[in-house]
Amino acid sequence: MTALLVRPATHADLDGLVALAGAGGPGLTNLPADPGVMAERLAASDATIASHGGGRAVMLVLADHGHVVGSGMIFPRVGVDWPFYSYRISRHTQRSAVTGGRVSYDTLSLTNDFDGCSEVGGLLVDPAVRRQGAGRLIARARYLFIAQHRDWFGDRIVAELRGVQADGRSPFWDAVGSRFYDMSFEEADRLNGIAGNQMIADLGPRFPIHVNLLSEEARAAIGQPHRDGRKARELLLAEGYREEGYVDIFDAGPTLCAEIDTLAAVRDSRCAPVAAIAAIERQEGTDSLIACGTGAGFRVVRGLVYSVPGGIVIEPAAAEALMLSEGNEVRHVRF
Repeated sequence: MTALLVRPATHADLDGLVALAGAGGPGLTNLPADPGVMAERLAASDATIASHGGGRAVMLVLADHGHVVGSGMIFPRVGVDWPFYSYRISRHTQRSAVTGGRVSYDTLSLTNDFDGCSEVGGLLVDPAVRRQGAGRLIARARYLFIAQHRDWFGDRIVAELRGVQADGRSPFWDAVGSRFYDMSFEEADRLNGIAGNQMIADLGPRFPIHVNLLSEEARAAIGQPHRDGRKARELLLAEGYREEGYVDIFDAGPTLCAEIDTLAAVRDSRCAPVAAIAAIERQEGTDSLIACGTGAGFRVVRGLVYSVPGGIVIEPAAAEALMLSEGNEVRHVRF
């Protein structure tokens, strides 16, 4: 259960992260399969940790015996280097006094409603370890990192999910983005990952987009996640995120939001000293995420936890992976 370890990424993970991103396909804005850009991401993560949340993002990796099999990112504040754009879906109804007719329709309006919020993203897991609960492990480990460094982050948090795609193309981009930007979806997504989405403000539509004027395929894609993101959406909703009518400006994937202190892993996690390190019977222990350390020393594993007066008992494998001794403090939450 403890073979998988979550920790901050280092430059030594570069090749593994590039390979992971390459297998993930297009649309992963925060995880580009470009060695140069990935190296910049890793340097930015180091800087964020060194400055106690003052940088752009923290990158975590999921390692299986040292091999990178997953990733996740946390952004302390978005909308700092460049605006954080979203489309907000609004419902309108009009009625004719002459004919008695009535029509309802949706519009998409460009907004910066999430500027200053924290964000999670960059979640990608090797299919070979998904059956081990790896996706849930690294997804929730991000919230334990936030809990361990609460003053680095804001009050609200958002998560953008990759939208519907087929054969490398996005129906929504084809219907909207391609009309304003002379580039393919893949190229636009690549530029967004490197330089942000300022080009949207520079070249994009200034007025609300009427959804009923789009193709049926594009309309159907609005607010729907990529097939590989459906599980991630379930995890977000279970954690306490809400869908409030915001979508991504490139592929119209759903954008979810929450108050950080209401997220289950933040709200329910507890700190306790390690009272003992010993074998735990499955029927006695609680399947948990166990986190320790701060900054570059942050670590998370999954393991059994047993509460006793004065602390908790953890298994030897978890203690070894986390480099813990009796008396050390950990943060734990039910898996």
